[in-house]
Amino acid sequence: MPSYNRKFDLSIADIDMIEEALRARGRELCGMRRALHDENPAHMESIRVLEQDQRENEALLGRLHDQKIFYRPKTSVYVSG
Repeated sequence: MPSYNRKFDLSIADIDMIEEALRARGRELCGMRRALHDENPAHMESIRVLEQDQRENEALLGRLHDQKIFYRPKTSVYVSG
């Protein structure tokens, strides 16, 4: 049985492209969700599916963000802003 590839060789540009695609997908899902009305019972299942897709999309963006290493100076105290 085949196994998963655990090593990926992605550049910063590749990750940026993935993030932008996920953000575009999030905007698309948001627009689709706004087009549906909560009052219409026929839309309720579609709304649930769209909201689940939105949660998964945002969770993936969060995991990508959490793996980034942000600049911190090593020789002095870091003061933001």
